[in-house]
Amino acid sequence: RVLFRSRLHNKAIKSTCKTYARQFVEAVHAKDQALAQSRLRTLVSELDSARSKGVLTRNAVSRKKSRMTKLYNVTFASEAAK
Repeated sequence: RVLFRSRLHNKAIKSTCKTYARQFVEAVHAKDQALAQSRLRTLVSELDSARSKGVLTRNAVSRKKSRMTKLYNVTFASEAAK
């Protein structure tokens, strides 16, 4: 029973992280820099929270944060140069 409860709890946290990641990617593809920046901040916060609760490993969180930040920088760096 305890495993079942903890699995549901972990699944909910992972699902929330995936939802925030999807919303961030949608904002980036829509070229909305302000929205993407706020979504990235929310996503990083949620990933750090999942790490502190032991749901995700340190390397997984670092990898996801790095990939999302890179996506943001690559997408909006070209617009900042214009």
